[in-house]
Amino acid sequence: MRRQTIKDVAKEAGVSTAAVSYVLNGKEGKVSPNTLTKIKDAIINLNYIPNFSARSLVNKRSKLIGVVIPQTEEHSQLLLENPFYSQIVSGIESELRRRGYHLILSGVNKGEGYLDTTLQRNLDGAIITGIYSETFYEELKKIKIPIVLIDSYIHGSNFRNIGINDELGGFMATKHLIEQGHTNIALVSGTIKKEGVVEKRFLGYKSAFKESGIFYNPDYVFEDSVSYEYGVTAGKIIAQKYPEVTAIFATSDMMALGVITGLQEFGKQVPDDVSLIGFDDIPISKIFIPQLTTIRQDIKAKGIKAAQCLLQTIQGTASDDDFDKIILPIELVERQSVKRIKL
Repeated sequence: MRRQTIKDVAKEAGVSTAAVSYVLNGKEGKVSPNTLTKIKDAIINLNYIPNFSARSLVNKRSKLIGVVIPQTEEHSQLLLENPFYSQIVSGIESELRRRGYHLILSGVNKGEGYLDTTLQRNLDGAIITGIYSETFYEELKKIKIPIVLIDSYIHGSNFRNIGINDELGGFMATKHLIEQGHTNIALVSGTIKKEGVVEKRFLGYKSAFKESGIFYNPDYVFEDSVSYEYGVTAGKIIAQKYPEVTAIFATSDMMALGVITGLQEFGKQVPDDVSLIGFDDIPISKIFIPQLTTIRQDIKAKGIKAAQCLLQTIQGTASDDDFDKIILPIELVERQSVKRIKL
């Protein structure tokens, strides 16, 4: 079957090809309401699908945005196995679609570069989550498209950067446990890597001890992959070898939920035996039993904001001040997984 063209739509609607072009390119204000209705009806009747490749050659815009989720740890995970990334991508996609753009989602294995085919598909821009400094900064500068980083501590004026105050979040979580009477508090986290999100939360954990005059015990720090599976492993270790630990701060909710399972396998219950606080407030944290006390960030809003910032840069409406890192708010959400110690 022959592919329908803009001329076919114009003929069906009884209007000019210029009028159809205005509508297809989001300039509906340039045609009358009656003409707009005719064009939309013709598009539906003909099942017309715009040729985005051809349009991109004309206006030099592909309307395609790359979203890259690097695998930064040894533990290999499916791309959207972690609900945190599902929510981020959901926020990005909803905003891009609302603005007439489309998303190409890709993972990058640990050690692979960013100058691969993912970022060579005539993209208008890219959003990259959770990368570290190392060589990435120089590598990303070679990519001649606008880039927004999410949850990165790369310093520089080349990219927009969206994040939260991770160190404050780590402090808030640990301080809450201390305020409930706990002093032997373990940390379960991903790999603590310099200038990364996990390191910042770890520093907040330590600073809460310092402010409260409590001894920081490095033996209580358990780090590996940010996964439910490692949370289970850490929970088992703590239950078996560290009976004096009465509270745990997990640097992600997924890990925290794993910790609950690991503790339970050795007869420890949350919060009766061990209190637990997570980080992120992913949807399952509200329905898990016990419901998880956590540090909440608006994950979907972070994705939406990243998309908005990228489109501002693409369209040339971003000012120099807009390139300062955007810090979104966080808050403590108290539920059922933390119990006060009776002194």
